[in-house]
Amino acid sequence: MNVFQGTRGVRAPDAPRPTAGERLGLRPPLSAAAWPTGVTAAAVLLLPPLTSAYWIQVLTAAAVFSVAALGLSVLYGRVGLISLGQIAMLAVGGWTAERLGQNGALPFPLVLLVTGLVTGLLGIVIGLPALRLSGLYLALITLMLAAAVTIVLTNANFPNGGKGFLGYDPVKSGTVPLARPDLAASDTAYFRYTVVVCALMFLLAIAHTRGRPGRAWAAIRQSEHAAMAAGINVTLYKLWAFALACFMTGVAGALLAASAGGLTVYQFPPQESITLLAALLMAGMYNFAGAVIAGLMLKAMPALLDTWGVSGNVLLILFGVGLVQTLVTSPEGIAGQLGRDLGRLATRMRRSAS
Repeated sequence: MNVFQGTRGVRAPDAPRPTAGERLGLRPPLSAAAWPTGVTAAAVLLLPPLTSAYWIQVLTAAAVFSVAALGLSVLYGRVGLISLGQIAMLAVGGWTAERLGQNGALPFPLVLLVTGLVTGLLGIVIGLPALRLSGLYLALITLMLAAAVTIVLTNANFPNGGKGFLGYDPVKSGTVPLARPDLAASDTAYFRYTVVVCALMFLLAIAHTRGRPGRAWAAIRQSEHAAMAAGINVTLYKLWAFALACFMTGVAGALLAASAGGLTVYQFPPQESITLLAALLMAGMYNFAGAVIAGLMLKAMPALLDTWGVSGNVLLILFGVGLVQTLVTSPEGIAGQLGRDLGRLATRMRRSAS
């Protein structure tokens, strides 16, 4: 007999921990949808007047990479699938958007949608090995995929208005950024546009995790055999997770293609996927707020070090030390620790008020 049966007020050791929103007394669906809305409103309204043009570009890149981290959070944090190919999907999304947007026939929102669908279908193809692989083996397969994408891009380059399927003209120097929509022509307006689209990606991920796919993913993460015994189609939901993660990352790549300066083949090295995983582990793998923190760590921290005149290689040391500290003392990462601290603060405030 389970010693916890019939015991009120005691939580079983394997029961899920309450979220920060639940500890603050909010209903789960409300708290889940409220924080992306609040962060988006704050970023759109408060940041542009307070920052320079340089930091607007940095924060735009941070928002894009937070969506790439979000895809990894869905795969590993929710399903237990380790993927080291999210940066490669970011590059594929950028290439696809550049190719679709060269003739200007498609409006920008449609370019984002089609790019996401293309990378989502590619995610299903990538997810096929995941049906029989897991853990380190799946991580190695996806890392080799990221290296293969880098090699192909080095030889093919990003489209710059040339003819043919690749759309690259070696006579032209550099790449041409994807044309922005009229309402987001300036860097500040495009930052706002990017933040809103990224917030929609977070809401899409939250809707999945709060619904039937999220429950199926949780069961698969705990035990695939138990999930199959419960009637869950493990194949379907694994491929669904890969398709969703790659769809969101592809949309982020399209947003990056329209950022200032365009895209270069040197922006997507394979080792960047490992850095993304490390940053997300420190920020909070099991909390979507950790994806936002990871995006800031990947893009804002190097910009700060550069502003202070410190070598960017120091960031690797900081990430290494921070990762060890996270794994030893706070496995839930910064977002999880912050949630617990907010919960304790709310409890003390309620006790003081009563």
